Amino acid sequence: MLRRVGETVDSKDAVVKIKDASFPTPFVSALEYNSPVHGNWNIVHTGMQVPESIQIYVCADNCMRGVVLTAAEMNAADRFSFVLVEEQNLLSGNLEDITIEGVTDVLNKRKDHPEAVLLFTVCLHHFVGSNLNYIYRELEHRFPDICFIRCYMDPIMQKHGLTPDQKLRKAMYDPLLGCEPDAKTVSVFGSDFVLDENSDIKRLLKRYDYKVLELPGCKTWQELLDMSRGCLFIDCYPAGKYGMEAQAGRLGRKSLYLPGSFDYDEIRKQLKQLTDALGLPELTEDELAREQESCEEALAKAKNLIGDMPVTLDYLYHPRPLGLAKLLLTHGFCVKAVYLDSISPEEKADFFWLQEHAPELELIATIQVKMRVLPRGASGEVLAIGQKAAYFGRSRHFVNLVQGEGLYGFDGIRRTAELMMDAYLNEKDTEKLVVQKGWGCECCL
Repeated sequence: MLRRVGETVDSKDAVVKIKDASFPTPFVSALEYNSPVHGNWNIVHTGMQVPESIQIYVCADNCMRGVVLTAAEMNAADRFSFVLVEEQNLLSGNLEDITIEGVTDVLNKRKDHPEAVLLFTVCLHHFVGSNLNYIYRELEHRFPDICFIRCYMDPIMQKHGLTPDQKLRKAMYDPLLGCEPDAKTVSVFGSDFVLDENSDIKRLLKRYDYKVLELPGCKTWQELLDMSRGCLFIDCYPAGKYGMEAQAGRLGRKSLYLPGSFDYDEIRKQLKQLTDALGLPELTEDELAREQESCEEALAKAKNLIGDMPVTLDYLYHPRPLGLAKLLLTHGFCVKAVYLDSISPEEKADFFWLQEHAPELELIATIQVKMRVLPRGASGEVLAIGQKAAYFGRSRHFVNLVQGEGLYGFDGIRRTAELMMDAYLNEKDTEKLVVQKGWGCECCL
């Protein structure tokens, strides 16, 4: 974005007070800016969770750079291969053959066959109308000992229908086979992180001796396949909902979508859904009251420490940024801004509550092109919750966590308060931390 030297950039279209914002799109979709904040996971990081597998991308070399670097940065280059597609392959109309022969060559050159191949076809396959069923059928015939998982790197579909991320979070569980469920096993789908051991779900299931299976905790291919044994499938991360429900329908399992929340009533409701689904005794009112009281104590302790220090937060920290803003505002915190680009339907009620009760709260875009040149930082210290809030606010006091990592329920509220106190007391090297791709996975940066 070019601008004259000395020119001041108007923040219009990139910053809006919530009282003037529209739901669910407060900002116009147009040319996008990619900030150097890379803590969120991409499809390479997520796919690498499938144990004893490799990934193969079939793509033009100009699109290959990012995924190659991601694999290298997470020390997984040995599990990553690619087949380059050139212009002549499109002109001659043999993209199916190029894909099949390229993948065959990759696998023949390996000393051993992986249990599974995450094969990523791309936009080009859509453009030329490639017969993907033929491609997979032929590869499965040539390599009957390998499970081929259908994956897509097609950003042209990013804003229409299911995203590549949603489709991947479904495809990774396609190898699960039908079997008799284990009445004391629950499988958790869809997230890049295991639930915290102290999360409400884990504590409740442990009380009744349930085994919890989660893909991020699987070390072997067989452990992944064992996830089909769950008598109940659960998903707590929005991008995984489609995949979890699809697998539950295919395998004939009960399923629950229990998204992380910062609302006491919603948490109570979800815990009742869980106990009802498993036929367990409901948590008593005294138990729920103690959980809520402990959250109130943690929030009060954080408020006493942080005081009136301005707080900003972003959608990268947790899929419910507006719900978190509401929680903090109702407990006296000085929340000034929320960084997001759109608003989830799940946060509709929180959006309108904030419009009424916190009309001056700012919503700030992260991908709007003006964010490249608008001044970063505030006049004083800011406590930021999330990497993007920290980067755009130039804060060294920030909570470094992405995608709601392991947070759930009452315990998620308590942990958030604890992380805020730690961020207040301990500075971080923001510029160094936020550029690391895939926060929480192995990275050589």
